[in-house]
Parts: sequence; structure tokens; C-alpha cells
Amino acid sequence: MTSSNPHLSDVASKTGYRARLPDDNGFIDWPEQDNATWQTLMQRQLGMLEGRVCQEYLDGLERLALPEDRVPQLADIDRVLQASTGWQTAQVPALIPFNTFFELLANRRFPVATFIRTPEELDYLKEPDIFHEIFGHCPMLTNPSFAEFTATYGRLGLEAEPKERVYLARLYWMTVEFGLVDTPAGRRIYGGGIISSPKETLHSLSDAPQHLPFDPIEALRTPYRIDILQPLYYVLDDLSTLHELSQQDIMGMVHKAMQLGLHEPRFEPAPTSAKAKA
Repeated sequence: MTSSNPHLSDVASKTGYRARLPDDNGFIDWPEQDNATWQTLMQRQLGMLEGRVCQEYLDGLERLALPEDRVPQLADIDRVLQASTGWQTAQVPALIPFNTFFELLANRRFPVATFIRTPEELDYLKEPDIFHEIFGHCPMLTNPSFAEFTATYGRLGLEAEPKERVYLARLYWMTVEFGLVDTPAGRRIYGGGIISSPKETLHSLSDAPQHLPFDPIEALRTPYRIDILQPLYYVLDDLSTLHELSQQDIMGMVHKAMQLGLHEPRFEPAPTSAKAKA
């Protein structure tokens, strides 16, 4: 499992990772161990995706043509995203402030922390690494509905008050990170937090968690934890629902959710060391 809003921190020193810096030509010289970790993660996840992820993700993955044996260069990702939906990546440190995160999304730039997890943390990482961001999210950013919703989310976050941002984070979590969608071929995954995690991939489509029809106000009211398999997933009727949502009054929904209050958590409280604002 990985998480993305824990991209966000006002104290960057909390991370245990250091992003690798590109040279003057934008090229990052990845060490062999990092390339080997990428290869392990790619091979493991590629073998699990068939019949589990939505066709839009598979189409994006095919467009990106990610290398299996090495960490990709961001310039190669940018060429595909720019041509597809006008997006680009943005090289960032491991953790970035809220304002930076929202500003990047609003300008159609997806933050990618240029580090990769250690072999000891293959299965769980609190901080989003380059595998999570590139493999988990970038294929979906070639889809116009998903790309438009993500940019709208960034614009809303820039203008939101701190308390409103906490609610918006839940909507992001229940869609961009851990969303499911019903398709003519069956229920499928589109959320990057699931796609980049082998355990979450299997868990999300099993009978263990609860699956509910997507309702934005309900999603805004749903607490989550970043360090467990999710007990609940919201399911879209179609990915076009995200585009429709981006045209609606999401902040009005946030204010209604704030008035109604949070649902009871479906999980035990996090240990003190794992708590995050959710």
C-alpha cells in the first residue's frame, strides 16, 4: 500500500527519503538497486492487473510504454501526457506543502517524488514514491475525464480554507487513490493507491470490504486511514461521472458534508505514530 495525501507535509524533514536530482538536461541517473526495485515492482503488478483494472488505465499504460527494467525518465512520461490531456509531471521532494500540491494540480502538473522505495519497503510505503505516482496514477491522467477532475480538484484546493481541504482530501482519497468503477466487463480498479499495491488490488475486489455506489457527499464524510487495507470503496457507474462532478459545485458539497458531519470510522484508531489527518 502507498498513499498520496501524505504527499503533503509542512515539515519535509519527516521523510526518510531524499529525491534524486536531475542533471542540466533533466536526466536522472538511477542506481542499479533502484532500477532493480522498479523491475521487481513492475513485474509483480503487471501480473495482477488483467481482469482487475479498467480499460482506460490499460490504454494509458500502453501509451506510456513504461520500461520494465529501469526507472523511467520524466521527460518520456511528459511527452505522452502532454499529447493526451495537456498534463505534465513535476519533479518534487518526497513531501511537499499543501499549497504546492494544489497549485501543481491546478496547472495540470502531477507531482512525482523522484525516489523509489527500498527493497525492505516493497509492500508498504507511507510516502508516495515514483512507482506509485508513475505506475499508479499517470496512465489514468491520459484519460480526459480523470484528468479534468484532477485539475479541478487542484483549483478547488488552492482556494479552500484549511478545514475545507481536510474534506477535499477525503474526496481525493475515495476517487483518485482508492476508486472503483463498474464497467460492462465487471467491477474494475481505477484508483492509483490500489493499482500500485498488490495486497490492495486483491482486497479491493474481494468480498472483505464494503462497496458502495459513489456519492460525493458521502465520500466527503468518510474517514480513512492511510496504513491499512481500506474497509470501504466507492464505486462509480462510469468514469464520465468524474467529469460531470468537476462541473458541479463541489465546494457546496463540502459545506453540506461539514454540516452533516463525519460518518463513524470503519476501523480502529491508528497508533500514535501512524496517525494522519484524515
